[in-house]
Amino acid sequence: MSPIGIFDSGYGGLTILHGLRNLLPEYDYLYLGDNARAPYGPRSFDVVYEFTRQAVTKLFDMGCQLVVLGCNTASAKALRTIQQVDLPRIDSSRRVLGVIRPTAEVIGSLTTSRHVGVLATEGTIKSESYTLEIQKLYPDIKVSGVACPFWVPLVEYNEADSPGADYFVKKRLDQLMRLDPLIDAIILGCTHYPLLMPKIVKYVKPGVRIVPQGEYVAESLKNYFIRHPEMEQRCSKGGTVDYLTTENPDKFRESAQIFLHEYVDVKNVTLG
Repeated sequence: MSPIGIFDSGYGGLTILHGLRNLLPEYDYLYLGDNARAPYGPRSFDVVYEFTRQAVTKLFDMGCQLVVLGCNTASAKALRTIQQVDLPRIDSSRRVLGVIRPTAEVIGSLTTSRHVGVLATEGTIKSESYTLEIQKLYPDIKVSGVACPFWVPLVEYNEADSPGADYFVKKRLDQLMRLDPLIDAIILGCTHYPLLMPKIVKYVKPGVRIVPQGEYVAESLKNYFIRHPEMEQRCSKGGTVDYLTTENPDKFRESAQIFLHEYVDVKNVTLG
């Protein structure tokens, strides 16, 4: 078994897993959530890197040849170091991919005004990873970002549909549009945020496109496999999904149903 590994600090990466399963259902997947140490957003670069490295190593030890960091904070703060420093030392034939680059690649075709907004965690916004990746590909695009510190708890405490969520969603959307009224595409730069989509659509101004990541990450991986058939052949195809958490399995099962609307069997693991 060589499943595709999906890592997230918590539950948001389940939206990435959902997108991958929809487009590439034939592969085996192994999801690891470091729920005991979430959230990663406010943590330093060094801490996020160390936690992410531990998770990637665990997934490699369990047979994964390819790991997708289904976490924007980990992609922003740890991916580059893992790719450049750790992979050559651990196994240069394995791969670790992130969720920021695929979204940056597609955004050029989704904006007409060339003004793009990013809504994400504090850590992702401070890293400026989206700005850097987008402007590498599209120097003409202006990127503005706003951190949304209360959006993740709203989702994880199953309050995404509550009246109280309206205040926090509208506040951050208004803040973003004040920064740049010409924005016509907004990237949801946190994998939790698609669960707030009904509220986001309610308060965003007409004509602004909302860009969740799941489908674009899945499409990017499909294209990656076309370009790298040697890696595609190393990923096993049994259509299975297994789940690991560093937290209480019962708590994971309960929260995972918010994201996947299905019962999942999950095992506890220790990192570090």
